Amino acid sequence: MYTRILVVFISLLTMQAVAQHDTRSKNDVFCFYYNWYGNPAHDGRYIHWAHPVLRSGPSDTTTRSLPGGSDIAANFYPASGAYSSLDRDIVKQHMQMISEAGIGVIVVTWWTRNDFMDKGIPLILDAAAAAGIKVAFHIEPFQGRNAATTRNAIEYIMDTYGSHTAFYRSASHRNRPFFFIYDSYLTDAGEWAGLLQPGGALSIRNSKYDAVMIGLWVKEHETAFFKQSGFDGMYTYFASAGFTYGATPDNWKSMQQWSVANKKLFIPCVGPGYIDTRVRPWNDRNTKHREGGAYYSRMFRKAIESGAPCIGITSFNEWHEGTQIEPAVPFEAREFKYLDYEPQGPDHYLKLTKRWIQDFIQGLPKQEI
Repeated sequence: MYTRILVVFISLLTMQAVAQHDTRSKNDVFCFYYNWYGNPAHDGRYIHWAHPVLRSGPSDTTTRSLPGGSDIAANFYPASGAYSSLDRDIVKQHMQMISEAGIGVIVVTWWTRNDFMDKGIPLILDAAAAAGIKVAFHIEPFQGRNAATTRNAIEYIMDTYGSHTAFYRSASHRNRPFFFIYDSYLTDAGEWAGLLQPGGALSIRNSKYDAVMIGLWVKEHETAFFKQSGFDGMYTYFASAGFTYGATPDNWKSMQQWSVANKKLFIPCVGPGYIDTRVRPWNDRNTKHREGGAYYSRMFRKAIESGAPCIGITSFNEWHEGTQIEPAVPFEAREFKYLDYEPQGPDHYLKLTKRWIQDFIQGLPKQEI
């Protein structure tokens, strides 16, 4: 009798796990996409490829900038060169790469209405629709960001882009869009509650602007912040493992368990490596070497093992921090030799991403590659 009950119990658990895995799709994979690059041919100047070398503190007087073009503010060099995010052909190519890698949703960086990044959103939406992928928004800590101005941003984004076929809405979350709020801790939980809790003075809940709001989980003891504030979920963003509590893969299983117990959505974020010493030369302690893809594979494996229903990828093309999976090529400029993906080839991380996403959808953690 005991054996029969045990067999039935195990069978039920297996069926439940299979059912959960069957609900996963490419639309549960979010990849951060940076639409902030410009060049003279399209934009009259280099934008972001020419980037200031950031200071390490008040006593640091470093002010030089890298020029862009053949010498960019990154440790890797893109196969497409110093492109423009407003180049229709480049954006089309990016969306095709992302789709072929099995990614269902890109998360574009958004600062404010009518700036350089915002002007490129219609182009991205059209190209994403043609490639069969969706677009969500990463609301950055723009000047004056607070609960009220974040509501203004949500209203603008949904009113302007919400009717586009590529605008991401989650069927499993009452057809609501996702907004990722970078550095959400900069605003007090009580103020966020006015926007994110039902009955708050600025509340989006049960309105046409209701959305799945995802805050950044940085420190270990931030659970009270997320419960009080009313965020629907948390993401970890950073690709340098151990940089924060949230970005430490060994913590993801317990973070997922807490999220389930508190009816929150947990999104661990994986990355292929990290290096930003061309813009932060003092930050080499956070460098994470790619190890030919082994580093990326370890993070993906931990994310799958955590049981989280969604995964974030940092990033498609954040070249300044060396987290990109976009193709890179060997290159030298003046006295600097850029890193590359050899001997695997320029598209190695797109192929590796596809393999891991397939396993994520099936719920099968692969051995390290």
